[in-house]
Parts: sequence; C-alpha cells; structure tokens
Amino acid sequence: MNATKRIIVREDVWANLSGMREPGMTFSELIEEMIEHEKKWRLVEEINRIQENEDLVEIPL
Repeated sequence: MNATKRIIVREDVWANLSGMREPGMTFSELIEEMIEHEKKWRLVEEINRIQENEDLVEIPL
C-alpha cells in the first residue's frame, strides 16, 4: 500500500537532505537508505557495548 504522508522539516534540514540525494533518487529512497544505515550503526554499537561490558565465553566448535 502506497500512502503519501507529509512531514514538516526546517528549511536547513530540507537543504541537507536534498544535498544527500543522488541523481534520480527519491526522498523516500534516501530515507530508507538512512534508516538502514542507522540500524546497522546501532547494531555495531550494541555489539561493541556487549564486548566491552560483558564476560564472554568462547564456545569451541
């Protein structure tokens, strides 16, 4: 289902987003890409946090 939603952003945010788009890329595609990047970054941060703060045990295979 394709629903069109509008979000309000400041003019400077709009300009920054526009500058990040590649030719032919929609804002929806840009935002999807940014979401995936953020998910991966958060996963890496969580893994780092676990490695630094938890006692890990090696499991022989």
